[in-house]
Amino acid sequence: MVSHDLESESEKTGVRTPDPEKRAKECGSVGQPEVDFPEGGWRAWLVVLGVWLGQFSTFGYTNAYGVYNDFYVRDYLKDRYTSSQISWIGSTQLFLTLSLGLVSGRGFDTGYFYHLVFGGYVLMIFCMFMVSITQPGQYYQLFLSQGLGVGIAVGISYVPSYGLLAHYFKRRRATAMGIAASGSAIGGAVHPIMLNQLFHGRVGFHAGVRASAGLLAGLLTISFLLLRPRLPFTSRKQGSTLINLRTFLRDPPYVFMVIGTALVLSGLYFPIFFLQLHTITNGLDSNFAFYTLVMLNGASALGRILPNMLATRIGVFNVIVPCVAASAILVYCSLAIKDVAGTIIFALLYGFFSGACNLLPPMIGSLAEKDTEIGARMGICFTFTGFGGLVGTPIAGALLSTSFIWWRPVLFAGLCVTFGALCFTMSRFLASRQKGTQWL
Repeated sequence: MVSHDLESESEKTGVRTPDPEKRAKECGSVGQPEVDFPEGGWRAWLVVLGVWLGQFSTFGYTNAYGVYNDFYVRDYLKDRYTSSQISWIGSTQLFLTLSLGLVSGRGFDTGYFYHLVFGGYVLMIFCMFMVSITQPGQYYQLFLSQGLGVGIAVGISYVPSYGLLAHYFKRRRATAMGIAASGSAIGGAVHPIMLNQLFHGRVGFHAGVRASAGLLAGLLTISFLLLRPRLPFTSRKQGSTLINLRTFLRDPPYVFMVIGTALVLSGLYFPIFFLQLHTITNGLDSNFAFYTLVMLNGASALGRILPNMLATRIGVFNVIVPCVAASAILVYCSLAIKDVAGTIIFALLYGFFSGACNLLPPMIGSLAEKDTEIGARMGICFTFTGFGGLVGTPIAGALLSTSFIWWRPVLFAGLCVTFGALCFTMSRFLASRQKGTQWL
């Protein structure tokens, strides 16, 4: 009767009324209403701003670890610990940032968004104030507060804040994620300037860390107030991490993508963590070396926005594969850097192309069958790939040794990123066969 009335109304008005059953099927399942995404508006863009500030203050701060690494190697932990041992602080931080996505992704999907983000922000501020009261030569204090503490803080807030963008954007999701993720790149450019000036100026290390922690406290407070979930979360009794893991690991494109991400992250952060040290050991002016990370992360901001905008037109895989391949080539090219001009060119190019690896979250999301599993897919992927970030830079640091033999860690990092690019290529090939399109 309802169907007959709809057909009659369509004949009178000349407008074809969509079949509700067909419309529901297109949405993913019969009986579920179609989800409408704002794709913009003041509320959506305020959320993007909130995520941007969060990325600036958390992941962006960890991107400035190269300043800490250089200060620890040449001053704070000098003569007591090797470069490889010191690298474990940054690599543990990166590992926890990514691997805790298994917990935070599931927590986000089941409605614990505010708990995770608030807890992560508070822990981040607390741990940075703890770093400010550490003593020179006390490795364990830095490892606990900066390696473990900050890593956990960023890890439990990273996936939920990113995943929140999926509540407001679908068609323009990659663009929104790129804009939000540029916060970590801008943070990676701004924080090194501030930290180098504080550490090597009149303020000193301890007061400098406290000043930066105070800035983080203000920015993270604003970020938290701007974030607001929009869509209903899944039932907390529905599914489990183990069930999700079994389901996702039967998806070959997803498996190759996870392996590729682990390999890429094993080598991608080596130039970021060691560029400042590499510049100084090449005999270049230390004042110039302090700005190498600024240039790299500044270019990374563009690399996080422009490729994302392109990805909405030609597909995420079609953008990230050549960008990762270019990053691999640049890692090898770092062996040829000997002067100021070469360092600037490398920092700008590597910053741009490595910044495009920010497309990892939308790439993971592109393989999801429904929006409610995006958080779980991101969490599981980052859990496995976090191991790449954990062991990559310490291995590179061990290969570097106290003699600073740069070709060995460069070769290791370059091979990791190269094979990661090959895995992404295979993932794209399999996904295109499944979906019957090359625009992935």
